[in-house]
Amino acid sequence: MKNHFAFLLMVFLFATTHQAQAQLPMLASPNGSIVVRVSSGEALTYTVLLKGVAITGACTVDMELRGGSKFSNGLAGATVEQKSVNEIIAPTVAEKRSRIPDVYNQLSLSLANGFGIEFRAYNDGVAYRIVTRLKDSITVKAETAIFQFLPGSNIIAPLVEKRADEDIYHTSYEALYTHAPVDSLGGVDLMFSPVVVEEGGIKLGLTESDLLDYPGMFLKGNKDVSLQGDFAPYPATEMVTNADYPEKIVTAREGFIAKTNGSRNFPWRVLLIAEQDKDLPGNDLVYRLATPTRIKDATWIHPGKCTDEWIVGINLFNVPFKTGVNTACYKYYIDFAKRFGFDRIMMDAGWSDYKDLFKINPNINMGELTAYAKAKGIKISMWTDAATLDRQLDSALAQFKKWGVDFIMTDFIDRDDQKTVNFYTRIAEACAAAKLMIMFHGAYPPKGFSRTYPNNITRESVLGSEYNIWSSKPTPSHDVTLPFTRMLSGALDYEPGILDNATKEQFRPINEKVMSQGTRCHQLAMFVVYDNPMQIFSGNPSQGLLEPKFMELLGSLPTTWDETKVLEAKVGSYIITARQKGQNWYIGGMTDWQERDFEVPFDFIGEGSYTLTSCVDGANAERYAADYSISTQAVKKHSKLHVHLAPGGGFLLKLVK
Repeated sequence: MKNHFAFLLMVFLFATTHQAQAQLPMLASPNGSIVVRVSSGEALTYTVLLKGVAITGACTVDMELRGGSKFSNGLAGATVEQKSVNEIIAPTVAEKRSRIPDVYNQLSLSLANGFGIEFRAYNDGVAYRIVTRLKDSITVKAETAIFQFLPGSNIIAPLVEKRADEDIYHTSYEALYTHAPVDSLGGVDLMFSPVVVEEGGIKLGLTESDLLDYPGMFLKGNKDVSLQGDFAPYPATEMVTNADYPEKIVTAREGFIAKTNGSRNFPWRVLLIAEQDKDLPGNDLVYRLATPTRIKDATWIHPGKCTDEWIVGINLFNVPFKTGVNTACYKYYIDFAKRFGFDRIMMDAGWSDYKDLFKINPNINMGELTAYAKAKGIKISMWTDAATLDRQLDSALAQFKKWGVDFIMTDFIDRDDQKTVNFYTRIAEACAAAKLMIMFHGAYPPKGFSRTYPNNITRESVLGSEYNIWSSKPTPSHDVTLPFTRMLSGALDYEPGILDNATKEQFRPINEKVMSQGTRCHQLAMFVVYDNPMQIFSGNPSQGLLEPKFMELLGSLPTTWDETKVLEAKVGSYIITARQKGQNWYIGGMTDWQERDFEVPFDFIGEGSYTLTSCVDGANAERYAADYSISTQAVKKHSKLHVHLAPGGGFLLKLVK
């Protein structure tokens, strides 16, 4: 393998000043297993090979500016250069691991017309980005990004459903995942990324990274087994809706997609490559490709665990006061958080007028509440409507700081055109200046943004727990699809922990009596399986107080990690993930509606004895989904544990040195 790679490097470049020919030098990954073959003619194309076998067809790249200048017009005068990088990234917030190897080979083409392109080959994927080195500002009319796959390929993708009164580019980025042949989606369906393409046993995760000052990339299917990038045109006019939750929508669009600086790097187009299903969920290539942090001092960023009351409708019981959005209920949540090791509570929609953050709900005494939280050592976090926050930004952030708030949510954005992408940057920068963490809901996936602005601690962009209120969509099969799809783009706020659990036959969507499909341990495992540095518990605390041993286990779980290993996995069927924090390990397992048995090995833990705490599906979990069993025992490095998962089941193992 080393000799093979040395040969490729010899072919790789003549010198940095040699002109590129029709067949450009090949680019190999550091271990030589992945090769990118780049060709130029009327257009630039590239083909990706894995161990000598093509896993894509000829994929096409182009960009056109207003005025007619095109990337492809400069190919004849291209010069080539290369470099190899072997570094370590120390992430501000360790979503998967505390030290990230950043090892790749890069091939760069500089064109005579001021355009350029960079290709990178990693051992677990490839990426490219267009660059421009033009003096003045530019208007991008169109970008061509065609991803050609092989005949017979299948896709796992979230399809956009057009809303009645808005154009197709308005979406909350929350959908079930369609499984279909790639060529069956020809010209009809718009998807948002990440998507996963299956070619035999190989999985290809397609998405983007470093999305800044540019529209996000949707994908359209073609009948020739290809996917094509599609970008929301720039907004010409907007309006704020008069709905319960105000939202900015586009009423007319321009004939271009972006106005931007003439000298810049555009977003990366990313292809993650996994020979086994279990290689996908731990892949952090999207994070590696993003712009490094712009926050110089990030010591005030504190990941952790938060409660949220919105999903269960504050339908508390065994309490001496009337429940609802009021001071007494939030004090109850603060006491619950303190009791079980949570860092903060969320005051979700309803604490203020949705259209005016300074019109406080008359049932809430913020002075009394913030003083109570401070005395308990618990932080308060606040929900906001994005259109309202945008309008009241400076004064609202100042008020939040007076209340001791260090984390806010903003909701109902539902777009990723260039103007909206820049809204994320502006809000993240304003929050960073105020030393506030922020979570975006009704939002597109992170796509590397959390590396650039680590105070954007997490995002929604997922069909999660709240859908249990009004639908049967979040099934166990959906839950075990997310680590291989949505999670490839960054941390996700699913809001697990529902304590009213149901079998497939028992489940009903009932507002304020919200249940989840699958077992209690399926919900618990999500706190380990899903990347989220700010995990939010959505269960009913009144039920949790009746089960202190379970809640103490849940409350003890970390949310950032030193290492992540996926032990067993099959897309849409099951996953077992092991996470390390210090000397301790945490293992979460989840299955679809099929019951399964696993032998979980501990060969990756350190030497010596560990205390294992197991929370597994109870003997009757297939009929009573909330049934679970907690036990402890001593284990060592070469021990194994047999675990049975009920239909829709799960487990959590905690190993303490």
